[in-house]
Amino acid sequence: MAHDAAHHALENYEANEASEHSAEQEGVQHFSRDPRAVKEAAGEVSYANEITASNGQDGGEKRGRVILAATPIGNVGDASARLRYNLAHADIVAAEDTRRLYDLANRLGIHVSGRVVAYHDHNEDAKADGLLDEVEKGATILVVSDAGMPTVNDPGHAIVGRAIARNIPLTCAPGPSAVLDAIALAGLPTDRFCYEGFMPRKHSEKLTRLRSLLTEQRTIVFFETAQRISETMHAFEEVFPADRPMALARELTKEHEEIRRSTVAGIARGVEQDPPRGEIVLVIQGASSEEVRENAAATIMSVEDMAREALRLSQQQNIRVKDAISQVVEAHPLPDGSFVRRKQVYQAVLELQEN
Repeated sequence: MAHDAAHHALENYEANEASEHSAEQEGVQHFSRDPRAVKEAAGEVSYANEITASNGQDGGEKRGRVILAATPIGNVGDASARLRYNLAHADIVAAEDTRRLYDLANRLGIHVSGRVVAYHDHNEDAKADGLLDEVEKGATILVVSDAGMPTVNDPGHAIVGRAIARNIPLTCAPGPSAVLDAIALAGLPTDRFCYEGFMPRKHSEKLTRLRSLLTEQRTIVFFETAQRISETMHAFEEVFPADRPMALARELTKEHEEIRRSTVAGIARGVEQDPPRGEIVLVIQGASSEEVRENAAATIMSVEDMAREALRLSQQQNIRVKDAISQVVEAHPLPDGSFVRRKQVYQAVLELQEN
């Protein structure tokens, strides 16, 4: 039905184009075309062709394809016309959560006519090739996650990689993105940024990850849950300068959307005083050139230099050599956020003492 309407709109558009061309040849100016209607018709034909071409309805050979489609991250009004059309017409819909898919379709007033399969983190490796076999037979497969774009912290990577390896047509129906929304609203530099996904659960692993990013000069984006945001902000305070600008965005596009803009210390205090709820995105400004230079000078140290520093610290503070070694090692993380092994430094200390 929507396909017929799309082609009917295209026929009208072509007829108007021919009429206008004739009028122009006669020197007559023609204003009867509705620009908005033309744009909508052209758009509808474009995404309708994704399905009709794959089914051979364009007169050509039947061919399949994979379509990755972004779904709303909160506000259902952000669902694109292209998503709506593909949900209604795809032969197979691979959904992260089938119940959420049907809920979205109901809210959009769409009947999902194709076969719906569960496609999530726990089964995507096993199901990817079977789905692509269907594509090679001519099926159009729509891949959707619970919210946002598939593959971005969501299932989809396996089917993309294998589709590329098998030379299977692959396209994307873009849409809502928590990463881009947060970057746009944070008020921090957007010319260069990187996305780090969710923080590790263990505190020690959080610190290692953050230390590896201490000299990152691009704006950095993280996802975090309300349950772990307090511990994560403690880790931020341990690693980043207290006055480094950052923002906390929560419930993006939803009724209770909130953007907190402050510093690392300010956001940490706000989290303690007024714990945020819902889905959270953290955005922190990258390191300045001066910070990069200072950190490089402070962290680049050989094992032998660490041993000398530990001996000096032990004598100066009257503490055990082992305690001094711990202090020195922790003050000089490696570029990847890990540390030199304390045993290596201790062995170097012994060698210095022998000499």
